[in-house]
Amino acid sequence: MEGLELDCFQIISLVGVARSDYIEAISEAANGNFDQATNLVTEGDESFNKGHIVHAKLIQQEAGGTHVDINLLLLHAEDMLMSAETFKILALQLINSYKQIKALQESQT
Repeated sequence: MEGLELDCFQIISLVGVARSDYIEAISEAANGNFDQATNLVTEGDESFNKGHIVHAKLIQQEAGGTHVDINLLLLHAEDMLMSAETFKILALQLINSYKQIKALQESQT
């Protein structure tokens, strides 16, 4: 495997790991494990950034005049990239919300 196909699988794999980390972070926050949730977001960011670098390389190739074939695999890779980014946004918002809920509960006891 090489070229565009390899790049697509790298994106899918890396941002898939990030997406899983973000989803797990939401679960940890729901259970009150905020440090673990934050660590998972950080780990997810590392994987996401690696996948984003591969994606950016493809964009730079296209901008530089080297045509990048658009195929189902590339579309799936970009869909995974956007999905992971969406889950990160949700994870950060939900972690914050769970912290606020916990603080409110503690202030009422």
